[in-house]
Amino acid sequence: MKLAAGLQRGLTALGLSVSPATQEQLLAYLSLLQKWNAAYNLTAVRGKERMLTHHLLDSLAVVPHLRGSAWVDVGSGAGLPGIPLALVRPDSSVTLVDSNHKKTAFLEQVVIELGLRNVTVSRGRVEEWRPEQGFDVVISRALSDLPEFLALAGRLCAPGGVIAAMKGVYPHEELAQVPVSYRLQSVVELDVPGLAAHRHLVLIQPA
Repeated sequence: MKLAAGLQRGLTALGLSVSPATQEQLLAYLSLLQKWNAAYNLTAVRGKERMLTHHLLDSLAVVPHLRGSAWVDVGSGAGLPGIPLALVRPDSSVTLVDSNHKKTAFLEQVVIELGLRNVTVSRGRVEEWRPEQGFDVVISRALSDLPEFLALAGRLCAPGGVIAAMKGVYPHEELAQVPVSYRLQSVVELDVPGLAAHRHLVLIQPA
């Protein structure tokens, strides 16, 4: 009950209106993450309370700042931010890309157990991946620095789409290294409920 109340408070603070059924699914995802983490070592964060703030609410903090119906989470790992985004944006299609066998096995199990019809899991290296169409949002939470992220995944962005990099402190040095073939749209400072850390969302578009 304590965890459910914490999730509701966090969602309210983020300005997100999420149905009780979806909130139950978000908590079910946390339970799966904790269960599989014991054997697969998916994340260094332990305990559902910390996972709620450090993973779930941190991922959902980007939702008010992104548009579009086709999303790809590059280097998705344990499904962050892709799984939470897919749950609160059921009108969108979300593709999770990761090269790690254990992590993609976990993601496939989450898709089955939560009945996520809007999620596709793709196992493989993103630089070798050739999807048929581009995406409205190309997002990553912990893949690499900005220049490498753009080199690996910038081509996945559809015309008019956005490349979204989730960062900690304001990435001055990385922004200075963004190639001229891209333009900085904005850097949004995120306020994640219960997380005492600097968080920023860098939004970039092909020039």
